[in-house]
Amino acid sequence: MSDLKKMYRTLQQDPFPEEMTIELGGQKVRFKKRTWEIDGESKGLRYGENPDQPAALFEPVEGELEIDGVKFRGPGQGLVCALTEEHMIQAGKHPGKINLTDVDNGLNILQYLGEKPAAVILKHNNPCGAAWTEEGLSVALERAFMADRIAAFGGAIVLNRTVDKATAEIVNTAYFEVIAAPAYDSDALEILKTKKNLRILQIPGIKELETMVAQPFLDIKSLMDGGMVLQFSFRNRILSKDDFIPASAEKDGNAYNARTPDAREADDLLFAWAVEAGVTSNSVLFVKDGATVAVGTGEQDRVGCVLLAIGKAYTKYSDLIAFEKAGKSIFEVRLDAKTDEKAAKLLAEIEKQTEEDRGGLPGSVAVSDGFFPFRDGVDLCIDQGVSAIAQPGGSIRDHEVIQAVNEACPQVAMVFTGQRSFKH
Repeated sequence: MSDLKKMYRTLQQDPFPEEMTIELGGQKVRFKKRTWEIDGESKGLRYGENPDQPAALFEPVEGELEIDGVKFRGPGQGLVCALTEEHMIQAGKHPGKINLTDVDNGLNILQYLGEKPAAVILKHNNPCGAAWTEEGLSVALERAFMADRIAAFGGAIVLNRTVDKATAEIVNTAYFEVIAAPAYDSDALEILKTKKNLRILQIPGIKELETMVAQPFLDIKSLMDGGMVLQFSFRNRILSKDDFIPASAEKDGNAYNARTPDAREADDLLFAWAVEAGVTSNSVLFVKDGATVAVGTGEQDRVGCVLLAIGKAYTKYSDLIAFEKAGKSIFEVRLDAKTDEKAAKLLAEIEKQTEEDRGGLPGSVAVSDGFFPFRDGVDLCIDQGVSAIAQPGGSIRDHEVIQAVNEACPQVAMVFTGQRSFKH
């Protein structure tokens, strides 16, 4: 067993060259490998996705790409790839590929959320909890954490405001691998540094994220045969509540129109669609009062993803009750209930309250990264008390989906985004 643990502490020798150049249609971009002087030693990425995979991080330093009149992000706009020793305030076990790509996807989400203090906690390149609020960064982080405190264990926290003492104290209540923010108050750093293995990253460019929204980057997908697929990165067209499209459809000469979201619903839908940009498809997520309730990721069918998200909402809700009443996870309570009568009674109470409250879903909004091909997924959302839904639209059954929300009592709102948000 000790030998197995050792592999996670073993650093891979980096065999990659110091520089890399990409030439595309006569345009060249030169990249330089990013390394750091840590403990008197030059170190690159700890390892790749797994401990036996060597990896390297490269930063564009010269040249630019323009395709079809569109300029891509490049030199001088670095965030994760531009991290220096100065920005790596505490290296902990210095970062590997997964740590940095989690932070990167957090930034991918936060670029659309500059209006308010926001927090995203990620694991395996998906958000497990996210929140934004005018009440401050610490409140946003607390809500993001409580959205899924179990999945957050060992995750990466990415924030869009300066970390203050109150926020740092929340970070230190649990185990996290990485925290990234534009800046840190001195008393906040004192608190965070007590966690010696925590990687503390300062990324000043987070303050400028909103300026990058309209500009894509060159998204390269490598194939197992050595080939590559190049694409423009996703560009979110929903940057304000006014960008949503009223949900309407026609069928056999009949017009179908959905209710327009109210101000609260529209604000939650705007936030939810921003978070959706960082979720692996097929995905459906629920949001309430500026925080995720459940994030359903990576399902092959749309209705299955709704079922997954509902199931997660119920589990997380029961876990919060268990934590509040017993200081334990719902899984610990279930284990205790097998042999302890008092725990069994508590478990029954938790399960009863969770069912009665429908996992905290009533009043939430739902977003889907692809259109609903049938009304079944929408009907499931309605059954859980969802009050508004955003989805791309464009299905031949849009009229049936709109009928579903119009038949609901109370009537559920729906808007279209006019774009799909798949992420593979």
